[in-house]
Amino acid sequence: MLDPALIRTQTPYVRERMAARGIHPDLDAYLADDAALREVSAEAERLRGERKAIARAVAALGPDDPDAGKLRADGTAAAERLAALTAHQSRLERSRREFLDALPNLPDPDVPAGGKEANRALRTLGHPPVLPEGALDHVTLAGRLGLVDYERGVRIAGSGFWVYRGVGARLEWALLNYFLDAHLAAGYEFVLPPHLATVESVYTAGQYPKFAEDLYPVGGDGREQELFLLPTAETALANLHRGEILAAEDLPLKYVAYTPCYRQEAGGYRTADRGTLRGHQFNKVELFCYTTPEDSDARHEALIAQAEALVARLGLHYRVTQLAAGDTSAAMARTVDIEVYLPSLEKYVEVSSVSNARDYQARRGQVRYRAGHGKPRLVHTLNGSGLATSRLLPAILEQFQQIGGAVAVPEVLRRWTGTDTLRVP
Repeated sequence: MLDPALIRTQTPYVRERMAARGIHPDLDAYLADDAALREVSAEAERLRGERKAIARAVAALGPDDPDAGKLRADGTAAAERLAALTAHQSRLERSRREFLDALPNLPDPDVPAGGKEANRALRTLGHPPVLPEGALDHVTLAGRLGLVDYERGVRIAGSGFWVYRGVGARLEWALLNYFLDAHLAAGYEFVLPPHLATVESVYTAGQYPKFAEDLYPVGGDGREQELFLLPTAETALANLHRGEILAAEDLPLKYVAYTPCYRQEAGGYRTADRGTLRGHQFNKVELFCYTTPEDSDARHEALIAQAEALVARLGLHYRVTQLAAGDTSAAMARTVDIEVYLPSLEKYVEVSSVSNARDYQARRGQVRYRAGHGKPRLVHTLNGSGLATSRLLPAILEQFQQIGGAVAVPEVLRRWTGTDTLRVP
């Protein structure tokens, strides 16, 4: 959530940064309601004071004092005015909250305006691999090598699902083990959170109410509140310290979590997103950090380096891309993607998004920190995929395929796969 004071005092800047996303909220109407709310709130507070003064005056008079009746009538009139003002105040507060809830985060000043077309590559590592004649795409390779069973995945759960089998399942789990070992060595605390989240949790993370259609609700008779399957472990980690005041000396807090991720992907699938490139359920290791505003940029660079090193050690050709404002997710102020190259598509696909939410999530979840005896301040929250597996497997299959359709296993994974080459059974 954006700071209401920021909207009030830096309206032109907020308007310009929203326009960078291609969004033009009616800030004038919001500011008019905000001014009215502050005026109504002040008057309601004055009337509460007036009622207390009248009550004290009545108590000081004798029961037969003729002035007591007039004071009681004044008290009744004040109570009626207060009730009307309180109802109006509630309407204004609800309107303001709905407006603020719908606003995305402000992109950082240096984040370029525009959508995907304005994304800019920061660096490219290595060169596209030279593949053998007759090289195959990842869907064909995964089927021939018996790694992924697409047909039975659809049979079990419908389109957008698949089954990892045999060495394919071992390769998937090898990637997860590789990621976790690297992050634990870097000082991240391992967390295995629940796979369900409350409305308040998805709200804090910034995925509700605006993006509710992408979530999988878990309802049913007898439930006290609606629950959602985790769209990402970020949702859980963003709520790990919700409502808490952290000690400044304990920051930064660095967490790593593994979960399956569940997404409706309401926008549908493109023809190119075959195989495991886009699905309703996929595995991901997530990095998350709570820190101070002063340390925020350094933590973002550290997260990028942590995720990028994983891809580099796999030996994959990849690039690092700064996302433009319109392509940055709603809760984030800046995002850098790490993208691996898929020869069959002749394009790069994202395997990690490393983002800084600044204080947007912390304000929603009231996560603060205190230095000494000072006033609590909102933390900054950052997250990064470290990494998602469903696009790494296609990249490994395509970039490391050999003559005859075999695929070399990256060296860092071999202790878990038990083989250095994937071959047709």
